[in-house]
Amino acid sequence: MFSIFRKKHPKFFIPEEQQFIVNAVKEAEKRTSGEIRVYIESHCRFMDALDRAAEVFYSLKMEATEQRNAVLVYVAMKDRQLAVFADEGIYRKEGKDFWNDAVKIMLSHFDKEHYAKGIATVIHEIGEVLAEHFPYDAATDKNELPDDIVFGK
Repeated sequence: MFSIFRKKHPKFFIPEEQQFIVNAVKEAEKRTSGEIRVYIESHCRFMDALDRAAEVFYSLKMEATEQRNAVLVYVAMKDRQLAVFADEGIYRKEGKDFWNDAVKIMLSHFDKEHYAKGIATVIHEIGEVLAEHFPYDAATDKNELPDDIVFGK
């Protein structure tokens, strides 16, 4: 159960790529009260990556954001599976097509083996949508979730 919080993780990205992804999260969150997390592991434990993303989303307590506007970018590197899982507050505002298109954006980069760029690009797109529906308010905003990448097994 607690294996998703292991300190050691496979080196899917060099440190500069990891920082590139974390910086994308920080930049995206500057304009919104929404939250974005990235979870990367080797293998997807389920046949459907969206089911695994949902499990990870809830295990990371991402549904606890005040406005239910958190989004998880999930990638299983070795299984080449990915998903974007959005909490109900933002999912309802954009609908299924946006989230499916986000996956297509990542896949187009992944097909060229530009994994960090694909993740950062989709984070930027998610940030734009979050900013539109949940704009940043300096008086009330707080960073409700960490911006770091979470590495699973």
